[in-house]
Amino acid sequence: MTVAPQFQFKNGILHAEDIPLPELADQYATPLYVYSRSALHAAWDRYARAIAGRNALICYGMKANSNLAVLHEFQRLGAGFDIVSGGELSRALAAGADPGRIVFSGVGKQSWEIRQALSAGIKCFNVESAAELERLADIALEMGLRAPVSLRVNPDVDAHTHPYISTGLKENKFGVDIAAARGLYRQAMEHPGLEIAGVDCHIGSQILEIAPYLDALDKLIDLILDLRNDDIELRHLDLGGGLGIRYTDETPLDPAELLGPVFATLESRGLAHLQLILEPGRSLVGNAGVLLTRIEYLKHTPARNFAIVDAAMNDLMRPALYEAWHDVEPVAPRAGQASHRYDIVGPICESGDWLARERELSIEQGDLLAIMSAGAYAFSMASQYNTRPRAAEVLVDGGQVHLIRPRESVADLYASERIPAQGSTGGT
Repeated sequence: MTVAPQFQFKNGILHAEDIPLPELADQYATPLYVYSRSALHAAWDRYARAIAGRNALICYGMKANSNLAVLHEFQRLGAGFDIVSGGELSRALAAGADPGRIVFSGVGKQSWEIRQALSAGIKCFNVESAAELERLADIALEMGLRAPVSLRVNPDVDAHTHPYISTGLKENKFGVDIAAARGLYRQAMEHPGLEIAGVDCHIGSQILEIAPYLDALDKLIDLILDLRNDDIELRHLDLGGGLGIRYTDETPLDPAELLGPVFATLESRGLAHLQLILEPGRSLVGNAGVLLTRIEYLKHTPARNFAIVDAAMNDLMRPALYEAWHDVEPVAPRAGQASHRYDIVGPICESGDWLARERELSIEQGDLLAIMSAGAYAFSMASQYNTRPRAAEVLVDGGQVHLIRPRESVADLYASERIPAQGSTGGT
């Protein structure tokens, strides 16, 4: 079973820490997201140990899972935050985040989001284009402020991951071509609305090798030394996030395996004074959650067998979007019963609505299944497609359970919609 040790079988029943999952299904219904507080802390501790005694900041990539309870846990542990929207900034602040420990990434920052972040006093804007740099400078000057900036450079490094989550190649939409970065830094240095703070890159997600990071680091260091020749001194180097987790048989990197060589390289190149920023997301939350779902029907056909469950692609988009693998565990396995190979599918009217394919399972109608490793890019990508309310989320802490997001009702989904009055032409 590929998930955090906080999810284990006890007396033949899958538990979240000390709580049997069937109890949670009975109390909160399904589909249901279940997170382990202990697993969140354990994942954070691996990073904390890796940066102990170093000038480093871990900014949680909150797009992975942005529930306020999860954000608050990491805020209490000392995390900063990597945000990609004004909405995420509002969430981070609502969870108690220090704006001085927030970095703002993303290729399409709107003017209102820039003003919001400048007013909040965030640590840095990771700028991704010349046009964005110009807009940011103008807005900061208009507000009588100086915007702290870091160029997100595109080092053209292959992270050897899924093409949809690879972000460091020259054909990707992210970042500034590293060959053009030096000229943009010179422009930024001359603008009174900008304050140069650092350099940033992010090469992708679900990365399982050290080499792509070190290749990117070498290119960043060459740029930093060129900038020094231009009398541009940086305060930090942001190496992004992207460390992978185990979904099936992967061997993830421990943060220390990556950061040891990174710190050694910075020291050998005379850059140990730079603060190192990391933006992990998936590796902090991915294995800390499961999606609990109940089998509504078993359907056997000459071509395939289907286990039709009450969760769907609107609850967990990754399989349909990336053909991603998630382990599937019966919550109460039926020992000694014949198994069949099933596709785990939902009720949505799309053939792409599947959560797992070709899984050998001994199951019956009404059984509970746990979709493992569902803490990252799961609820945060959920939708209300087919007018399906989004699932509830709970956080388990030992023998305690906290409801951290109630299940939406159907009425919630259209409460803000309006039907025009009869007779209205709708025209001008």
